[in-house]
Amino acid sequence: MNLFAPDLKAETKGEELWERVRAQYPAQEPLLNLNNAAVSPPTIAVQEATIDAYRFISRNPDYNMWSNLDAALPGIKRDLAELIDCTPDEIALNRNSSEGLSAAIFGIPLTKGDQVLISNWDYPSVRAGWLQRHHRDGIEVVNCAFDIMDSDEDIIDAYVEAMTPRTCVLQLTHMYHWNGRVLPIERLCRIARERNIITIVDGAQTFAQIPVSFRQLDCDFFITSLHKWLGAPVGNGMLIVNRRQIDRTWPLLAPFDQPAMNIDKFDHWNLGTYNSAIQAGIKPAIQFHREIGADRMHVRLRELTRHWVGQARDIPGFRLHTRTDTESLGAICLFSIDNTDMKKLENTLREKYQIHTKYRQVEHVEGLRVSPHIYMLKSDLDMFVSALRNALA
Repeated sequence: MNLFAPDLKAETKGEELWERVRAQYPAQEPLLNLNNAAVSPPTIAVQEATIDAYRFISRNPDYNMWSNLDAALPGIKRDLAELIDCTPDEIALNRNSSEGLSAAIFGIPLTKGDQVLISNWDYPSVRAGWLQRHHRDGIEVVNCAFDIMDSDEDIIDAYVEAMTPRTCVLQLTHMYHWNGRVLPIERLCRIARERNIITIVDGAQTFAQIPVSFRQLDCDFFITSLHKWLGAPVGNGMLIVNRRQIDRTWPLLAPFDQPAMNIDKFDHWNLGTYNSAIQAGIKPAIQFHREIGADRMHVRLRELTRHWVGQARDIPGFRLHTRTDTESLGAICLFSIDNTDMKKLENTLREKYQIHTKYRQVEHVEGLRVSPHIYMLKSDLDMFVSALRNALA
């Protein structure tokens, strides 16, 4: 089905078009899911492709998994490479962002005294991985101090001021899962390259949500999950390793085939036996995303965020911890209500109104994260704001 076919009348606008998109997804019940930043539902086509693949495996598991389903993986890598602007021989498939990030964190060769820059806002498992290398290998881990609402220039300055001749790795988050803040990654990667500093970009929240070009970023590692904004089945991730880093980086798991001097050494099959069926859902997820288009998807998600925020701004004590006046704004937004127990509010919205948001707390920032997806309509968000008003009343 062509959702944006020319046969649509010119007057077909707004929600009528997105109702077509909604019809491609399974019903979300019993909760209104406003936590898509964690896991997004697949389309019905993705769900059916995955189930069909699992049934196909059951007929002859050994042969059908590795001789049939795995034969499609090179084509899937080519499709992913086109989406993110890299080459297929730079892509490894794995289970999620945490696994891909661990491959970089534990695979980059470093020695005692080498310095790595992180921030207090990076994903908790990323910080834990680097702290483990600190305790195990004597790596110096430096926290770059800035506020999540600071300007791009202030953030760049914080990283640059922390750099020394011993700085070897710059750990960056493309979009913070806390509040949807997008960092000036391209500029930071350029500064790092000029100083021969390796860059790792956690792109868990940007790939398929906003347009991303690996070549334009020119980072060394880009890691993402495919079960978030792309809508592939849960258990799919992607690690992109710049050609200049492949040979010198250790794999997280020892490769089955030796010598392992290409991207294959980071791939999922080093796990041993795994479930190939979930990867059968990647291709239809890519096809659906192409039909929507990265630009159109980003515009829609930004529109949904601004819509509900505009409806909620006049709630007494409403405080926003995300800038909505920037073009990089996507689906993720964090808010709090003055003098309100936000954890309790999260429970009230879920248990009384069947609306699922996500309580988030880091450093001095606390609130509820709201993250709609393209299968949602503005009327869903109106329902959320109405429930929010009632819960507070």
